[in-house]
Amino acid sequence: MAAPVASKAGSAGTTSKPPFPELDFRSGARVEELNKLIQEFTKHDQREYDDQRALEIHTAKDFIFSMLGMVQKLDQKLPVANEYLLLSGGVREGVVDIDLDELNVYARGTDYDMDFTLLVPALKLHDRNQPVTLDMRHSALCHSWLSLRLFDEGTISKWKDCCTIVDHINGATNYFFSPTKVADWFYESISIVLSEIQKKPQRGMPKVEKVEKNGTIISIILGVGSSRMLYDIVPVVSFKGWPAVAQSWLMENHFWDGKITEEEVISGFYLVPACSYKGKKDNEWRLSFARSEVQLKKCISSSLMQAYQACKAIIIKLLSRPKAISPYHLRSMMLWACDRLPASYLAQEDYAAHFLLGLIDDLQHCLVNKMCPNYFIPQCNMLEHLSEDTVMLHARKLSSVRSDPAEHLRTAIEHVKAANRLTLELQRRGSTTSIPSPQSDGGDTNQPDDRLAKKLQQLVTENPGKSISVFINPDDVTRPHFRIDDKFF
Repeated sequence: MAAPVASKAGSAGTTSKPPFPELDFRSGARVEELNKLIQEFTKHDQREYDDQRALEIHTAKDFIFSMLGMVQKLDQKLPVANEYLLLSGGVREGVVDIDLDELNVYARGTDYDMDFTLLVPALKLHDRNQPVTLDMRHSALCHSWLSLRLFDEGTISKWKDCCTIVDHINGATNYFFSPTKVADWFYESISIVLSEIQKKPQRGMPKVEKVEKNGTIISIILGVGSSRMLYDIVPVVSFKGWPAVAQSWLMENHFWDGKITEEEVISGFYLVPACSYKGKKDNEWRLSFARSEVQLKKCISSSLMQAYQACKAIIIKLLSRPKAISPYHLRSMMLWACDRLPASYLAQEDYAAHFLLGLIDDLQHCLVNKMCPNYFIPQCNMLEHLSEDTVMLHARKLSSVRSDPAEHLRTAIEHVKAANRLTLELQRRGSTTSIPSPQSDGGDTNQPDDRLAKKLQQLVTENPGKSISVFINPDDVTRPHFRIDDKFF
């Protein structure tokens, strides 16, 4: 092969300059440095769990499920064989679309080490093959009232004390399932059960450090050994199938086409206890597609997820006052970006910095235009109720991030490192007094515990950030019944 011909510049004795490092035009930050900062944030944010921590996670989960079994037995209101959806990350992390302004502030490291959201169906409508039509005559888009006329007389009799009653001119009485009354009942029932459990503490039982009602969710912080786990428990109404109001969304092209089946995406949805800005809190529920989002998450590249997590950490701190933007808004924008951009572009492993900057730009664009469509019901604008002053205040804050993303990433890294240091300090202090597992007699850990701990560690390390669907029968809480995506354990 012939040698390449030298250019004129080369023959003149000049040396060619090395390629200039890729820069972010707006801030001047080096893209390579931003990528490294995002990787560092991910390393500290996604910690690996040892056998002991994995066993503590399992012990806390079993305690929560046993407690819910006892709640069911109190007055038989909850379905006997229920299906829960367990999501990694608390409500404050944006795993479900619930308003954050009624929630107490909890901080990782200070208040808890790990957080989960558990959706617990109070009612189930699981026998429908056609699109589900909801009563949206009184509600804003993406919200609905729920009449107990859809259920049998036994269900109405059990739940009528958790309903608002509307008498019609023709003399008929309609019972509307009330999210606030259901949440009140749920909190009271959980409090009764926990009080009974604590009267007869068993060896290895988690310590209940906090039980609080935050709006319509119940937040429980458990201490297990040297771990503190936050469970945000949300009473919901569970449906199989797909709501008619979101039927047109299925007709569009989406990023997940060909990667997962439509049946997986539309297997079910929920009503969560949250109302619209001008809605009636006692009657109005919000549609949630958390089950579908678990499936869609499988189709999102790791580099985009890393950028999303880093961006979320930045905005949670920066946009906390006044509470107008939640991480769920950012999640919706990420899903829209997946539909808008080529899959080959989003799959680039070294593009996390580009994705982070793009998410910040998208969020700022949504604020300036006061427009953030719900991913599943695009005609619903999730920012419609905000004032001009509020959106411009947050847009200006985001402008400061966009001007120096590296500095805000460093701050996010310091926050997560500080939280981890607090957790490690608690572990060190508690190492000599850690609670033995319920199966242990305080002596040597037996072989089944070893196997369980190793199995749980493998699940946690192999499925970082994935959501877990749990199937439980309150009459049998002796066996694990959980699923990570499509795998059962």
